[in-house]
Amino acid sequence: MRSLVAGADFGTDSVRVVVIDALTGEKAATAVAYYPRWQKQMYCDAAANQFRQHPLDYIESFTECMREAMARTGARKGDLRAIAIDTTGSTPCPVDRSCTPLALLDGFRDDPDAMFHLWKDHTAVEEAKEINHVFSTAKMDYTMYQGIYSSEWYWAKILRTVRNNERVRLAAWTWLEHSDWLPALLMGITDPDKLYRGSTGAGHKALWNSHFGGLPDRECLGSMDPYLALIYDRYNSVPKPAGTRLGVIAREWAEKLDVPEDTIIGGGSFDAHAGAVGAGVRPGTMVKVVGTSAVDMLVEDKERLEGKDLRAYCGLAEDSIVPGYIGIEASQAAFGDVYTWFGSLLMWPLNELVPGSGIVPPDIAEKLLEDVRGRIIRELERKAEQIGDVDLTALDWFNGRRYPFLNEDAKAAISGLSLGSTAPEIYKALAEATVFGSRRVFEGYIENGINIERIIMTGGIAKKSPFIMQMMADVLERPVMVSHEEQVPALGAAIYAAVAAGFYPDVIAAQDALCEPYRESYLPDAERSKKYLEKYQEYRALGGFIDKS
Repeated sequence: MRSLVAGADFGTDSVRVVVIDALTGEKAATAVAYYPRWQKQMYCDAAANQFRQHPLDYIESFTECMREAMARTGARKGDLRAIAIDTTGSTPCPVDRSCTPLALLDGFRDDPDAMFHLWKDHTAVEEAKEINHVFSTAKMDYTMYQGIYSSEWYWAKILRTVRNNERVRLAAWTWLEHSDWLPALLMGITDPDKLYRGSTGAGHKALWNSHFGGLPDRECLGSMDPYLALIYDRYNSVPKPAGTRLGVIAREWAEKLDVPEDTIIGGGSFDAHAGAVGAGVRPGTMVKVVGTSAVDMLVEDKERLEGKDLRAYCGLAEDSIVPGYIGIEASQAAFGDVYTWFGSLLMWPLNELVPGSGIVPPDIAEKLLEDVRGRIIRELERKAEQIGDVDLTALDWFNGRRYPFLNEDAKAAISGLSLGSTAPEIYKALAEATVFGSRRVFEGYIENGINIERIIMTGGIAKKSPFIMQMMADVLERPVMVSHEEQVPALGAAIYAAVAAGFYPDVIAAQDALCEPYRESYLPDAERSKKYLEKYQEYRALGGFIDKS
């Protein structure tokens, strides 16, 4: 009999399942399924920064993906021992008294406000500003651990929705993070008082902290809207860390997924945090996920953080990422998205003019455009790597600035442009800006005495761009490892499942057995580091100028 565990990673576009042997780490199977409604961008309005996902997308895709993964293992039904999940976050949803998302009920099935409010939904900017004022001027400063409250987070999304949708206000008993709702669904929990609330979502997004005695106080929340006081009253579960054994799967879901009825369900987390676990985060090791945006994650002993005010640079939450430690999270709102924006900008004349030129047949024109779209970033990067120093300085605040000092209204900039500036030079300046943004956050850790002995990079850009990774090593002046695990968040979720099933006493013991070994992939070059340090000071100066403008 095999000892298999499954990790399910619910990302922005799809769910991915990894099934591993909990004792050896051998990968038994993987599968992926895309969200059908999201693929059509249903219930989204990009112009209004509204991004919603229907719960049926999660239910249908997970069912398909999990069954496919288990079929590929060739295992016997009884070989699966546990499942744990990770999701995007903060991605909350209004649910009724039986923990059912409102979008699964008649009268709400096509109401975007009744669905999951995806992490990148920015409709609540004004509400976030109000929350910041109230939280920072209350009897206790509730921003002390997470810094400036974001429109992407739990309370802001709730406040925005109930102020604009009376039907949802009246029907929603409480709101659940995606990562909390799924374990409840799989176990058949319908009592809100018995819900799992994960430490990650509770601490980083709802601001639960033992120093506060839990959530921000009822009076503080109720001063913004009486409905928030009701949510406070109904937030009865004490948060538990990922990897906690929550219970076993409900018979309905065991039959639906064709898995044993004694399959253990482990506590879930956010995708970036599970990815950090899958990559090997632990005290002294920073994991940076580098993709469309970037997220830095560390864990530290609580005692080492006593008296430190890190809110400008990162958020802190108890028992997040790795149970027993303080989870530290910082991020850049745009990383790879900056490169994609520039590529799209350069493609505009081709997209607009080539199809109607009449010089080539339409089918050839489309093939030409597709070829150029696929190569433009690679070619820009290849040329940028060859040209050496550039006299351009850019800011990476294309989607606002998260850290340091969150400012969702911050804008990007490029200085030093001339008639001689070329596309590869601008691309290199943009690449430098994103990496300088990483250094700015990294410096905040070091200045506050956080121990960082090694750096592990993961995510699409980490795997695909040696140019950016070498620049990262040079700018940070540290060796950098790139994780080559293809499904890092799903592996992290599987590690949580292995702990929940009792195969390991804790997450770090499971990582020792199941994660790839650390190897330095990129080493800093002293001469390049010196030049980048000078350029970094120009980046800081430009940021200061733009902030004051």
